[in-house]
Amino acid sequence: MKIAFFSTKPYDKDFFEKHNHSHELTFYEASLNENSVRLAEGSDAICVFVNDKVNATVIEKLAGMNVRLIALRCAGFNNVDLEAARQANIVVVRVPAYSPHAVAEHAVALILTLNRKTHKAYNRVREGNFSLEKLSGFDLFQKTVGVIGTGKIGEAFAHIMLGFGCKVLAFDIFPNQHLIDAGVQYTTIEDVLAQSDIISLHCPLTDKTLHLINDQAIAKMKNGAMLINTSRGALIDTQAVVEALKSKKLGYLGLDVYEQESNIFFNDLSEEILVDDTLARLMTFPNVLITSHQGFLTEEALTQIAVTTLNNISAFESGTKSGNEV
Repeated sequence: MKIAFFSTKPYDKDFFEKHNHSHELTFYEASLNENSVRLAEGSDAICVFVNDKVNATVIEKLAGMNVRLIALRCAGFNNVDLEAARQANIVVVRVPAYSPHAVAEHAVALILTLNRKTHKAYNRVREGNFSLEKLSGFDLFQKTVGVIGTGKIGEAFAHIMLGFGCKVLAFDIFPNQHLIDAGVQYTTIEDVLAQSDIISLHCPLTDKTLHLINDQAIAKMKNGAMLINTSRGALIDTQAVVEALKSKKLGYLGLDVYEQESNIFFNDLSEEILVDDTLARLMTFPNVLITSHQGFLTEEALTQIAVTTLNNISAFESGTKSGNEV
């Protein structure tokens, strides 16, 4: 099959070409939207990532080009108009799991960096400043960690935090018996918010989870709590979080995703003016750590993404079900 890849970086091309054995791959740096969809002309399928816009207009144009498959190289599919795809008879497939440990471990990295301020210590030492002033942190041991969403990534994260000796509370509409057996306590989302020293989000973005963390949710949190999001940016009402940081209600914020990241993350904007005032404001807080949606970026995860995506495409081509249809 001929496949047009959108929003690609060098690592995408490297891993997909390494594991491709039968398909014709074309890579575009451009993200998919109403203007760039023309690049898919002549392709049987497209492959998209988290910030590509696969709305009804784009899908209508894809159908007019006889594109038959939308292959997501990610787990989330909130950026795809599934009803429009069904009406156009275009199949949508995804990668439901790709080394959940990659994202879970990145969430832990955000926690440890925010807590022990290793990023600040690194910069100080490079400048010859060996002072320990304002580098104090806290023991993770016996702290209460709340996990909202205990799918594969949330499960991996919970196990790591249990290993630190933390008390782990969880909320999910489908409790995980393996986690219960390991010592995780499932409770209401209100209890998770109220009791946790650290809260980590690992749930998908849906109509019900949009702005799950808003001013009402923040009001229920402990004063000085740490909030971590490595899932989807719009789980958090960013303006509410800014106000909580200003009032010191929220003690720490670690983000690998951002609500308005689509035209910012994955791009080198070092020589440009950052026009997103909210993101610029977040970056002024000393207790905020932002990474550019890199939680998935490990050798293992990139390999699994490429292999699963290509297998999904091959299954479609052969008329069989991959099991990863949305």
